[in-house]
Amino acid sequence: MKLWDKGFSTDKKIDHFTVGNDRELDLLLAKYDVIASRAHAKMLGKIGLLTDGETKSLVAELNAIASTIEKGTFTIEDSFEDMHSKIEFLLTEKLGDTGKKIHTARSRNDQILVAMQLYVKDELLEICSEIKDLFDLLLQKAEQYKEVLLPGYTHLQIAMPSSFGLWFSAYAESLIDDVYFINAAYKVADQNPLGSAAGYGSSFPIDRDFTTKEMGFKTLKYNVVAAQMGRGKVEKATAFGISSVASTLSKMAMDICLYMSQNFDFISFPDELTTGSSIMPHKKNPDVFELVRAKCNKIQAVPNQLTLITNNLPSGYHRDLQLIKEVIVPAIQDVRACLEIISFSLKEIKVNAAILEDPKYDYLFSVDTLNELVQQGMPFRDAYKKMGQEIQEGSFTPKRDIEHSHQGSLGNLCLEEIKQKMEYVNS
Repeated sequence: MKLWDKGFSTDKKIDHFTVGNDRELDLLLAKYDVIASRAHAKMLGKIGLLTDGETKSLVAELNAIASTIEKGTFTIEDSFEDMHSKIEFLLTEKLGDTGKKIHTARSRNDQILVAMQLYVKDELLEICSEIKDLFDLLLQKAEQYKEVLLPGYTHLQIAMPSSFGLWFSAYAESLIDDVYFINAAYKVADQNPLGSAAGYGSSFPIDRDFTTKEMGFKTLKYNVVAAQMGRGKVEKATAFGISSVASTLSKMAMDICLYMSQNFDFISFPDELTTGSSIMPHKKNPDVFELVRAKCNKIQAVPNQLTLITNNLPSGYHRDLQLIKEVIVPAIQDVRACLEIISFSLKEIKVNAAILEDPKYDYLFSVDTLNELVQQGMPFRDAYKKMGQEIQEGSFTPKRDIEHSHQGSLGNLCLEEIKQKMEYVNS
């Protein structure tokens, strides 16, 4: 069944090529098409295009369809082009002519727009919740290991003392920046496009304020052409949000892979969270974190993919826009999976508390030793030269009883302030 069926059939090759994997993706979106259809039916009843009885029948049947979706028994067979055609078929099968009336004053274009935006809103809220779970875990680990020193690196060379408190809380605070991007994407998606129809509105006296409130949108996309132009922009804003999250997770995963290696030996995980080798019995491979790194790097390419699909399209609908769905939906699912597995794994992290006992880390303390000379009155440049000479001659003795007290340093992590910042951005 096709909503645009005019009584003749298209070639099967054309059908297969144009439908693509829409049916599979629509199983995730069908819930939202039902929500929008229910609001649309109520609105049609409100303006007198449906009787009270027809409205109640449509809403009841849409509720029944929603129940099958929730139970996982809703299907979209090959005979249907998409979720829209399957849902309308079920309504017509049950309600006859009343079911056929559901498409009054709308188009598949604004149907998919509103379904995608409802889906994106829900997913972004879930992503924010999962970010918060990881954030809380990172702060808890930062507090737990704030006294355990860790080498800091620049250019992959030993640089200055850091700590696991700094490391964990650095990623926690970085996640706040990601939430700013997610929140911006949510605001873009939180504008009701229903009523734009094929992109130029309708001669029916529809009530768009009613559907906006009914579906829980903050506002509506007033201009009907602008509503259609939002397809791609909403997904791109979402892509920028999740790619920011992915950037943080990818960097964290890379750190973990380095720190787990025998050359570093900073952290470890229980055997059940690592994998082995088919020929090397000693191996404990960080496959989980390598896959997080790779998946998150893929996600960071999504904004560019969406740009390339949409950047030379004029206003109005074009079938190119169908491909957006198959890019953004899997990316959303992937970033959520990465957030979940990182949180699951980090709960079991084991920290090496004796890293800096190795003499190769003595030079970590050169800056602190130099700074003590400055505090005693020696000009910085003279202290720098003196320290460089001692290091060159092999006579350097590190000052290990360091004190870093400024805000955000390893002696003053500001964990409570970071926590309050996250509460603010989530309020």
